[in-house]
Amino acid sequence: MVQGRTSLRRSLVGAATVVAASLALVACASAPESGGGGEASESCVRMVTNSGGLEDRSFNQSSWEGLQAAEDEYGIEAEAIVSTGETDLAPNVQQAVESGCELIVTVGWELAESTLDQAEKNPELALAIVDETVEADNVKPVVFDTAQAAYLAGYLAAGVSKTGVVATFGGGNQPPVTLFMDGFVDGVAKYNEVHAAQVRVLGWDKAAQDGAFTGDFEDVNKGKTLTEGFIDQGADVILPVAGQVGEGAASAALERGGVSIIWVDSDGYESLAAEYRPVILTSVLKNTQDAMVEIVGSVLDDSFSNEPFVGTLENGGVEIAPYHDLAPVVTTSLDGEIEGLRQAIIAGEIVVESPSAP
Repeated sequence: MVQGRTSLRRSLVGAATVVAASLALVACASAPESGGGGEASESCVRMVTNSGGLEDRSFNQSSWEGLQAAEDEYGIEAEAIVSTGETDLAPNVQQAVESGCELIVTVGWELAESTLDQAEKNPELALAIVDETVEADNVKPVVFDTAQAAYLAGYLAAGVSKTGVVATFGGGNQPPVTLFMDGFVDGVAKYNEVHAAQVRVLGWDKAAQDGAFTGDFEDVNKGKTLTEGFIDQGADVILPVAGQVGEGAASAALERGGVSIIWVDSDGYESLAAEYRPVILTSVLKNTQDAMVEIVGSVLDDSFSNEPFVGTLENGGVEIAPYHDLAPVVTTSLDGEIEGLRQAIIAGEIVVESPSAP
């Protein structure tokens, strides 16, 4: 536990690159003055995004939504500092630290080095990093065993596929990405085992830990091109694990017809443009929102520790989203099988393994 902290009680320092009122940031009321008539201050948290930006329809956005929920629950004030490129990362983390807030949240592997650097320089400060592990006494990793939920999504994909071919691709060959892909491939394999089927997965070789990647998380056209190639090879259910790039996959699916998409991190049915709703089969969810609320609460009540928050099916940290408009293609029998797998994973009867597991 980080010592010497009683609450988030430090005054704020304004910054030009901090996302402001246009993004609905809500300032909280000043804390009560001390009995000695001391200066009033505010409770605050700063979040630093990775280069994907705040509205990435992924874990930047969901982490921010969690901090907004913490604003409502605890009356704190939260602001986000948006990184637009690699050169922004270290300065933005430093700016967050210099804000005077006692909780700093960073998002993604790109910020790991800067997070560790500032943690070592500021041992009394509480930091949390989302979707990455940093080992320090005052840094809490917020990670998710997405392979568990992706396993269910893979089984679902195999069960609804009419061509017997499904596919997945990533933005980069990184553990938070390949963890989804490992679970997805294993879920398809389980379906094949149960149903004596031969559904193939394009885009990922779990044994080799290599597959199809776009090389970034922002270029939508790369996602569209890669998806069109998969569709040409017969794939009719595709899992993009590539942030905004996945929107290109949804666009290709919509244009080609007869193809559905499994989104990641947030519910794509809600976070993507409404035009894509007809092709969203489900989403592999990370419940980053609840994790953020929990961590803010732990700092406020002085129970913050560096013990990782690991989201699982058991604790609700990961899950698959409703089938929404595509519910009619999921038979009652298939849905029941998926629920049985969920319970088996929670009970430990099925262990979804991955070298990238948290």
